[in-house]
Amino acid sequence: MSGLTIKNVRKSYGAVNIIHGVDVEISDGEFVILVGPSGCGKSTLLRMIAGLEDITGGEISIGGRVVNDLPPKDRDIAMVFQNYALYPQMTVAENMGFALQLAGAKRAEIDRKVGEAANILGLQPLLGRKPAHLSGGQRQRVAMGRAIVRDPKVFLFDEPLSNLDAKLRVKMRAEIKALHQRLKTTIVYVTHDQIEAMTMADKIVVLQGGKVEQVGSPLELYDRPKNVFVAGFLGSPAMNFLEGRITGGATPALTLPSGTRIPLAHVPAQADARDIILGIRPEDIAFASDEGIAATVSVIEPTGSETHVALELEGREITWVMRERAELTPGQVVQISLKSPNLHFFDKVTQQRL
Repeated sequence: MSGLTIKNVRKSYGAVNIIHGVDVEISDGEFVILVGPSGCGKSTLLRMIAGLEDITGGEISIGGRVVNDLPPKDRDIAMVFQNYALYPQMTVAENMGFALQLAGAKRAEIDRKVGEAANILGLQPLLGRKPAHLSGGQRQRVAMGRAIVRDPKVFLFDEPLSNLDAKLRVKMRAEIKALHQRLKTTIVYVTHDQIEAMTMADKIVVLQGGKVEQVGSPLELYDRPKNVFVAGFLGSPAMNFLEGRITGGATPALTLPSGTRIPLAHVPAQADARDIILGIRPEDIAFASDEGIAATVSVIEPTGSETHVALELEGREITWVMRERAELTPGQVVQISLKSPNLHFFDKVTQQRL
């Protein structure tokens, strides 16, 4: 078993607390992504798992063994860094086999493992080249190959795609996911890119300010975010938010501060007659079939498969993702409706889901 347990882990630099009692359980073979904004503590947590940062408190176990006091080389992990960290004077084959060479492995074993990893990653034609003669994507595959040859219990990825262009990032996302499906090794992956998190992970851990906000599958977090932060962080474009009070009883509506009423077909019982934050995914806005909510078109951004429309509603800008083609012009007033079953209700004070 090569699962990973993070139990009440804390990290402080003097009087400054960075990680505040994080608890995460990662099963054997699971692909888990730590995601959150810059400064949330995700890379620090990854470095603590790797042994590159000391733990102030708590416990980290890999494969059932507590590793708090073990050096990185004894934790049976392999890390893939953002900047690849390849030796420029070595060939691809030498870079991939260097850790095995340091461990005293025989040349035949090194060649076999390097060859197997090169076959998996399509690096066979490049084994004699040096890093300076490789593209960014090729360097990233070499860094992954160097990790694979070690056959670790856990792979750690620290924002490995952030230096690549957009098209190559999409390609490498698919390659890393396919690699995980083939090797079935536990992966802990850090990114600030929520698209990477949604498309690659079995489980997402959302961090903010050194604390875990929510843990769950990508669709679980997308469909039922625990609070306003998670709701706004996951999703591209981001979720829209409107503040107001639920009124109307049998004919509920969200009454905005201006007095405008937005009819709602369904409202959770606990949201009735209280101040809330209403969350609306951009794809859950539609043209009204009859009288709807008046909004003014501000900006239109065609992407090909869909169109992103910025709307002005009661002094607030909201984003509408249209899957159908429509002729709109800036300044045009449109009547829209909200897809009630898909709306999200949060308490205005606590910002927790209702």
